[in-house]
Amino acid sequence: FVTVGTTSFDALARAMDDPRIVDALVRKGFTGLTMQIGRGAYRPRRIANARAFDVEIVDYLPSIDREIARAALVISHAGAGSVFETLRARRPLLVVVNETLMDNHQRELAEELGERKCLRWCVPEGLLEAIEAL
Repeated sequence: FVTVGTTSFDALARAMDDPRIVDALVRKGFTGLTMQIGRGAYRPRRIANARAFDVEIVDYLPSIDREIARAALVISHAGAGSVFETLRARRPLLVVVNETLMDNHQRELAEELGERKCLRWCVPEGLLEAIEAL
């Protein structure tokens, strides 16, 4: 399950739309994903057309609890709500930090929880390497 939160995070949507990401996920045993993209302007197209990989792209979900609970992996923006919901559900979590935000508390949160081994984190440009390292 991939979530950008309730606003937008086009850099994460773009990073996920790389065919190498699908290849890496397939090598890790994943067969598909649901991707919640919020209000973003970028609409993933390449990943939506991936063969042998089931992809559902939605703008919003009424609640992400069900998606998190059934996910083998959650790739999320670093908003505290999504991070803590995923940790409470005890799902593996890869956080992607939005470095364009002012007063970037996302990075601080990701670094601290990463040091405590609660999650792994990266920036959008490092997503492929982070998935390969799982």
